[in-house]
Amino acid sequence: MSSFQFCYCLIVYLEISCESGKYMKASEHRLEHGRSDYDFGGESQLPPPPDLSQEDERKLWRKIDLRLMPILCVIYLMSFMDRGNIGNAKLQGLETQLKLTGNRYNIALTMYFIPYCIFECPANLVLKKFRPSIWLPGITVVWGTVMTLMGLVKTYPQLVGVRVCLGIAEAGLFPGVAYYLSLWYPRNALQSRIGLFFGAATIAGAFSGLFAFSISFMSGTRGLLGWSWIFIIEGIITVAVGLIFFLILVDFPVTANFLTPEERAFVVWKKKFDNSSVGEEERFMVEHVYQAFTDWQVWIHLLIYISLVGPLYGITFFLPTIISDFGEFSTAISQLLTVPPYIFATIVLGLFAYYSDKVMMRSPFILAAQIMCLIGFSINIANVSTGAKYFGTFLIVAGSYAGFPGIVAWLGNNLCGQYKRGVGMALHIGIGNFSGAIASNIFRTQDKPRFILGHAIELMFVGIGLICLPITVIIYSRINKKRAYLMSRVVDGLERKPSPEELRELGDRAPDFQYIL
Repeated sequence: MSSFQFCYCLIVYLEISCESGKYMKASEHRLEHGRSDYDFGGESQLPPPPDLSQEDERKLWRKIDLRLMPILCVIYLMSFMDRGNIGNAKLQGLETQLKLTGNRYNIALTMYFIPYCIFECPANLVLKKFRPSIWLPGITVVWGTVMTLMGLVKTYPQLVGVRVCLGIAEAGLFPGVAYYLSLWYPRNALQSRIGLFFGAATIAGAFSGLFAFSISFMSGTRGLLGWSWIFIIEGIITVAVGLIFFLILVDFPVTANFLTPEERAFVVWKKKFDNSSVGEEERFMVEHVYQAFTDWQVWIHLLIYISLVGPLYGITFFLPTIISDFGEFSTAISQLLTVPPYIFATIVLGLFAYYSDKVMMRSPFILAAQIMCLIGFSINIANVSTGAKYFGTFLIVAGSYAGFPGIVAWLGNNLCGQYKRGVGMALHIGIGNFSGAIASNIFRTQDKPRFILGHAIELMFVGIGLICLPITVIIYSRINKKRAYLMSRVVDGLERKPSPEELRELGDRAPDFQYIL
């Protein structure tokens, strides 16, 4: 992260704090059990949170799911199709018509990731200022327009330029939605929602293959090859979805008109006291930015993140090429053979997300995903039969996609304070996605058909995660034990009990905060 990006983040945060000041009151008000908290966004106007039965609470979360999740899943499906369909377009004449010789294809992939990673942090920071209901649909329409124009490029430099614009436009979506969901759902419900949202990416992988196969029959229409129609049609669909997005998306629980005032009060209360016995810090302070940049969690989670996001982007961009280079299938059949691994990955992702929330643990499922990738890449780097390698792609796709939501949810669960979590998740996702830029350059044309270098570097990514994951669990476990011991001394009167204000300011460093493993 350059000094320019850091300064820019600070400036945007200061702007957000000024805007938020319009809605914050200097006085405190009382919540349940006599706890005090700062009014934010009009929370003091809500009635006291009701006591809901388990069944009533489940109905409330289902009501929220039905309003939020379908459109978020559809829009992320389009996002992942739009960034990854270049792999399918490559087999439909893109490489030949634009003369993508040597490493030109890899460079085009890389130029998407550089602005994508740089702009993720600033994009996440302005989300509250522009409101999710405006910001997220707005960037969707922009990148859909860019995708449509990509189908009209005639030269390699034009392709690179449009890929850069696509990276800028899409930068705010995933970190923005991950942060947005963390403001709605408590910790024990977050991964299943991120998993459902990210499941759209695995469906996109399957749908891209079917879509590319169907559009291949349009090649030559109006003088355009199949690859142009892939970009144009998907871009138009994305713009249409973005316009619908404007009409459906709501902002935050406190302003959600589809909920009753009592339901809004419950959601706000549930989330506020999910991380801490005294509520979550919601005021802006420059210190929150510093805390996010210096928190050990962000940086070690970053290494775990790249262990799966590198393989994820590598397999997304090159699976059609890898299968095609098995040497036994036509282009059309290669496109269709990319579908089953993504269907399998969608099933595994759903199982991981459900049971991870059920047992309130993230690390075992991330570890299982890393092991799947380890086995899959080991098979593909070996000199084995085509059937064995195809089986290996199932493990790679399933492992990289199914483990990804758990990594995002894990850090989101263990960062307390809205602004600290927003900055921390943006850094985590933004910097971690640079591994996608690396993955864009490791499957080289000269390494066909086994791609030994590419598979070896992906194995390196997985190895980094396999080392960092147990270290993280050990550190979390030791901190949790120390905090439990300290709180027992507080209960016994041997240590001073921190005030609610102190606990709020400490956030995830507070003695009553327990990390999720």
